[in-house]
Amino acid sequence: MIRKMRHSDLKQVLEIEERSFKVPWTIKQYEYEMYDNPYASLWVLENNGTVIGYYDLWIIFENAELANIAVDTVYRNQGYGQHLMDHMQQQAANRGCENISLEVRVSNQPAIRLYEKNDFFTVSLRKDYYKDEDGYRMMKGI
Repeated sequence: MIRKMRHSDLKQVLEIEERSFKVPWTIKQYEYEMYDNPYASLWVLENNGTVIGYYDLWIIFENAELANIAVDTVYRNQGYGQHLMDHMQQQAANRGCENISLEVRVSNQPAIRLYEKNDFFTVSLRKDYYKDEDGYRMMKGI
């Protein structure tokens, strides 16, 4: 089940974040997204009451930006990432967005394959986008 993220989800979300990213977001960043960022829309994917994935989508007028997405390591390669992507794209379409964009580490081949499977294409290379690595800017129309 995918539902809106609640503050009570943050412990599980931060644990997944730590396992998923070289530079994980902090609780302060998530609290900002939840309470202060008027463009953010945060969602979690639950399996038997446990958060196993999540995403943060920024909707700014007709543009959507996938700010963050992750599936916990033990649940990867089981279709949950695609389930989150489907939900995210539907949310963007429902809100009248014309396109969705994102950034991804050039080394994150599993994520790049998932994005390409969902018709995202590389728009540009962003040198040193991540402090230790370049990033691709990817986009798709809706």
